[in-house]
Amino acid sequence: MAEAPWMTIVGLGEDGLAGLTDATRAALEGAEIVTGAARHLALLPGLTAETRVWPVPFADGIAPLLALRGRRVVMLASGDPFWFGAGTVLTRALEPGEWVAHPGPSCFALAAARLGWALESTTVLGLHAAPLARLRPVLAPGARVLVTLRDGAAVAGLAAYLDGAGFGASVLQVLEALGGPQERVRRVTAGVYALTDVRHPVVVGIEVAGDGAVLGLASGRADDWFAHDGQITKRPVRALALSALAPRAGELLWDIGAGSGSIGIEWLLSHPSTQAIGFEGSPERAARARENALALGVERLKIVEGRAPEVLRGQPLPEAVFIGGGLSQALLEALFAQLPAGTRLVAHAVTLESEVLLAQGQAAKGGSLLRVELAEAAALGTRRGWKSAYPIVQWSVTL
Repeated sequence: MAEAPWMTIVGLGEDGLAGLTDATRAALEGAEIVTGAARHLALLPGLTAETRVWPVPFADGIAPLLALRGRRVVMLASGDPFWFGAGTVLTRALEPGEWVAHPGPSCFALAAARLGWALESTTVLGLHAAPLARLRPVLAPGARVLVTLRDGAAVAGLAAYLDGAGFGASVLQVLEALGGPQERVRRVTAGVYALTDVRHPVVVGIEVAGDGAVLGLASGRADDWFAHDGQITKRPVRALALSALAPRAGELLWDIGAGSGSIGIEWLLSHPSTQAIGFEGSPERAARARENALALGVERLKIVEGRAPEVLRGQPLPEAVFIGGGLSQALLEALFAQLPAGTRLVAHAVTLESEVLLAQGQAAKGGSLLRVELAEAAALGTRRGWKSAYPIVQWSVTL
């Protein structure tokens, strides 16, 4: 007969004891140890079990918790522990059957109930421990966003961020301590935000408005979204590269010769579960790529400084690889030896020497070889003419 779980995760609301179900009451009454944030423990006066305040940062509490295996432990979390909550982090360290969870209403559900917003058409983000720039891809007039924030100062920071991005006309619904006796909802405009007494926990509903720049949804965003020193895959060519790379949910990209990071960034913008590692030999460009990723809300882009193929050793293997710089026979041979079958490889060449490498690679490995010539209208005296860029050769192949 299987043993009962020793660990119970309880989603606690701001109403404390009043919001407990029969199951959560039974778990607390039978617990030897109850742990959680000091705020959560304060919502449950009269506990007979030993209480332990969960440390900050959150990860520091995992090891002491695991040392309690075999004892009856209740861990308190906010609302639904598995929606931007502690439950997901906690259960990664536990085996199936060791834990059971009793979720409460999430702060997003409570916020939607107060505002009358449809959750299925509202973007929800946990920004209590993430940069505000995570918002950047979803900032468009008419969009509705619900975000959790760390504290009142973070709400002021959010208002300033929106104003600085050209969305100061956005309406902020500031929702404090939802579900409890201290609940409060206030409506303010980001550009004239002046609240100084916002209480934690806080959720903010954003009705986006303003004339700020909107980041498009299709691959091949305008070049001026990326700070660069000229080392950038230009917009039309980038769109072709992303089309050939064909990002899929959960996949990892290697961007070799990352430059401004534009390829890796657009790969990450395609889906929230994608991952990318950019390899760049120049420290200045590597720093710029990190800044671009942060500014566009995909700080999960990992930049590794060094030159390929040496820098590739020991890295997690990708599902797709883009070579935008540093193409050589040694690099191709190293990739062929290292990458598993099924990996998608896309490489660009501008010089005749690099073109030869791609032609030879295509003859040996197959795939598609594409030559792209682009020209833009430009002034030619008092008239206009076509100004051609260097042609690009693209090789795309599934190994």
